[in-house]
Amino acid sequence: MSARSAAAIAALGPAGWAEVLAGGHAIDPEALVGVSFLGRSLGLPPVIERLTWSWFRKEIARDDGGLIRGWNVRVEQRAPHRPRLRAGRPWTFGHYEVVPLREGECPRPVGDGLLLDYGRGRNPALDPTGLVRDPIVAVTAGSIDVLLGWTYVRLLGRSIGTPSWFVLERAGTVDHVPPPPR
Repeated sequence: MSARSAAAIAALGPAGWAEVLAGGHAIDPEALVGVSFLGRSLGLPPVIERLTWSWFRKEIARDDGGLIRGWNVRVEQRAPHRPRLRAGRPWTFGHYEVVPLREGECPRPVGDGLLLDYGRGRNPALDPTGLVRDPIVAVTAGSIDVLLGWTYVRLLGRSIGTPSWFVLERAGTVDHVPPPPR
């Protein structure tokens, strides 16, 4: 697969995204440490996007215990998509741990990617984000410039697919590392 931009991936539609995800390339988790990605939600009905958001950031760092973890950052929905602030700091939510894909858990074919596991992100017990799992793949072999992800939820030992896809584009480095949720 040749190098593709985030905009080109976004234009593919669900069948194209599924093809890219299934044929996706490996990601070195170490390459993600310290990287901030600008994300764009794909595949959600317009009414859901209007109620939530289309643009966000995913940021990844190594914690004191050596785990590679990340979080989402709410951003302004108009370019240049600056982080929204809460109490003077970037508004973070949806914490996750970056882990290897678990064979047989994802309900659709995924290439050699990684899993953003919100169940291991120490989110509050009643926060439904803890059910979310995002397999991600590199669009181009050997590059983390553009990643594609899809969301499923893990509930009562079952994996349930959603219509939610996203594309991530490398956007810089992590400026603020929030503590993990308690």
